[in-house]
Amino acid sequence: MSILIGAAAIAVYCALIFYIGKNLHVTLQAFGMTRYTGTYWLVLYSVSFSYFGSSIHEVLKIVGSYWLFFFQYGLLFSVLGNFIYYVLRYRNKKIVGGSAMLTVIVLCVIGLYNAYTPVVHYTTMNVSKPIAQPLRIVVASDFHLGVLSHKEHLQNFVDLANEAKPHIVFLVGDLIDDDPKWFVEEGMAAILSQLETKHGVYAVLGNHEYYGGKIEELVEEMEKANVHMLLDETINIHDMIYVTGQEDRTNEERLTIEALAPVNNDLPWFVMNHTPDDLHTPEQVGVDAHFSGHTHRGQLWPNEWITNQIFEVDYGHEMKNDMHVLVSSGFGFWGPPMRIGSQSELWVVDVINE
Repeated sequence: MSILIGAAAIAVYCALIFYIGKNLHVTLQAFGMTRYTGTYWLVLYSVSFSYFGSSIHEVLKIVGSYWLFFFQYGLLFSVLGNFIYYVLRYRNKKIVGGSAMLTVIVLCVIGLYNAYTPVVHYTTMNVSKPIAQPLRIVVASDFHLGVLSHKEHLQNFVDLANEAKPHIVFLVGDLIDDDPKWFVEEGMAAILSQLETKHGVYAVLGNHEYYGGKIEELVEEMEKANVHMLLDETINIHDMIYVTGQEDRTNEERLTIEALAPVNNDLPWFVMNHTPDDLHTPEQVGVDAHFSGHTHRGQLWPNEWITNQIFEVDYGHEMKNDMHVLVSSGFGFWGPPMRIGSQSELWVVDVINE
C-alpha cells in the first residue's frame, strides 16, 4: 500500500511540474525565448527532483531549496494566470505570463530579505507566582542551521541577542537542518558560545534533530557552545524559576508534562516544547509560560492559513487562561531561504510579577 501511495504522490507531483512547466513554456514562447524544448523539460524535471538528492551533495540541496519556492508560487500563479486567460478572457500572453513571472521574481527578492533580515519582538509576561527579580529572556527557534541558514545568520542572532542583555536564552528546537555536519564543519559552536547571559543558555530538540538521527553528536556540540540541552528535564535556576525542556513529540517515548512537573510548584514554571500541539495539558498542570516554535508561521504565504487551522496558537504571544503561550515563527527557515508573510525573528521577553 505504501508503495502505491508513494507512486501516486510522485505521479501527482510530476503532473503539477508539467502544468507549471507548460505555462512557463507558453510564456517564454510568447517572448520568443524557447528554442530547445527537449533541453527545457530535462532541466526542469532535473531541478524539480534535486532536493531529493540533498544527501548526495549540498549543491543539490541549494538548488532544490530554491525550487520549492518556485514550485509553490509557480503553481499559484499558473492557476491565477489560467483564470485570467481562460475565464476572464484576457488573451495577451505576454502581459499575463510576463506579469506572473515578474511577480514571482519580486516575491523571491522580498522573501530573501525577510529570511535574512531578522526582527526583534518585545513582549512582557506578568506571572502570578513571586519572582525574586524581573527577568529578561531571549527566545528563538527553528534556526535550521546548515547550508543556507549559515554561520553569518547565526552570528546575526548572537549579536541581536547580546544587544538585548538577557538573563537567560531559550532555544526552542530545530537548531539544525537534520544533519549537524555543517554546524560542525563551519565552527558554529564557537559563534553560539559568544552568547552573553547571566543565568545561561538552554535548548530543546525539535523534530528535525530526530530526522537527522545524530542527537548525541548535536548534544556534544551544544555543550561545546555552553548550551544546556534539556532532554525531558526540569531544573531550578537559582531559586528564581523552574525550566522544563520536554522532548519533541517525534520522540514517542518522551515523558509527559505531568511527569516533568516540579515537586514544589512554588516558583514560576516555564516549559519549552518545540511543537505547540497540546497547550491544554500544560495549562491544566500549572505551567506559567509555554514556549514553542515549529510552525514557521507558514513561512510562505498563504501557508499560515494551514498552520492557523492545525494549531490552537500558531504564532505570537497569547494567554490561555493563566498560562502565557509564546510561539515563534523562527530565526531561520526550512527549505527555501525565503519568507513571505513572515520574517525571521527573535523575541525578548520581560518577565515580571506585579
